[in-house]
Formats: sequence, C-alpha cells, structure tokens
Amino acid sequence: MSEQPSERGAEVGRRIGVGLMYGLWKPRVLGAWKVPATGPVIFAVNHSHNIDGPMVMGVAPRPTHFLIKKEAFIGPLDPFLTAIGQVKVDRTGTDRGAITRAIDVLTAGGALGIFPEGTRGEGDFAALRAGLAYFAVRGGAPIVPVAVLGSSDRPGRLIKTLPPLRSRVDVVFGDPFEAGDGSGRRTRKALDEATERIQKQLTAHLENARRLTGR
Repeated sequence: MSEQPSERGAEVGRRIGVGLMYGLWKPRVLGAWKVPATGPVIFAVNHSHNIDGPMVMGVAPRPTHFLIKKEAFIGPLDPFLTAIGQVKVDRTGTDRGAITRAIDVLTAGGALGIFPEGTRGEGDFAALRAGLAYFAVRGGAPIVPVAVLGSSDRPGRLIKTLPPLRSRVDVVFGDPFEAGDGSGRRTRKALDEATERIQKQLTAHLENARRLTGR
C-alpha cells in the first residue's frame, strides 16, 4: 500500500523553496491570485530547466506535490523529496503506485504539480502526454497553467547548470480551466479530446505570459 504524500511535508517544502528561490534569484510572480484557495488543483508547468519545479514550489500560494521522475530520487534526495510530499514516478511503464498517490493528493483537496511535456525540453507545451488529462478528469480538478520564463535564458557564471544568481525568473499563473467535457468520461476518445483542449489552453497561456513579461 503506497503512503499518501504528506501535506505537512509539502508545506515544509514550500517554505524551503521560498527561502532558496528568493535567496538565489529574483522571482517575479504574476497571477498567483487566480489559483483556487481550496480544493483539488493541478499546476501544469512548462519545463525547460531543472529549477522550474523548485521555483513553482517556492512561489505558489499553496503547498505543491510534484510528480517527479524516479531518477531524481538519488542518495539523500530520496528520503528528502519523499518527506516534503513529492511523488516518485517510474516513466518506463504504467506506475500504478504513483497514479494512486497522485489521485490521493487530489482526493484530499491538494495541489498536484505536473510537467505535461514529460521531460525537459523547449518548455513550449508542444508535446503533451495524456497523463495530465487523466488526472484532471479522474480527480475532478481544474488545471492552472503555469509558465516559468527566464530559467533557461543563459547559464550562470559560477554554476553553468543554473541560471545566473540574482537573475530574474518570471512565473505566470493562468486562469483555471476544466479539461473534461463535463461528462466525467475517461474513455480514450474523451481523454484524447481533453488533451487537445489542454494543449490549446496551455499554449495560449504561454503566449500571453511571454507578452506580459516581454520574454
């Protein structure tokens, strides 16, 4: 039986994220007021740099449980990420344990963070996996699109794998929307249609975020 990700742990993670992200960079957060204050919600985040997840954890108005690839859970990071309520997922197949834990987060009225592109890439939502639609429809959760901009513009001088210290990173939260058609159907056709709807919304949000921030 998989243990439900800890809400208290996720709040501890959020506080650590606040200290680190605001200490190392200059986050500019737009639209955080749009995030529903209570109830299940999914943050759909574009992914172009490793700090995107910790950045959203640190600036989001609610503690967030991210679906994170199991390869990140190495050494001391494994118990740490588990303790702060993050969800380990094996992407080589259907990880039923991770699916259960993610649904548990939404059932308990928590915030689930997902990189719908699956892997780090251009961060433009061009290739979406069907998992996001499944969680949104099954968990009855609205999706809040989140655009992280500026994290991959240029490498830092001291640590090449990180953005330059004290550089500005923009995080733009969009309007929540429902992915399903209201029927609650989870057939392949319904999920395919939901994925298409999600892609349009996320792409539009990213374009709007770039306009807003001038990036």
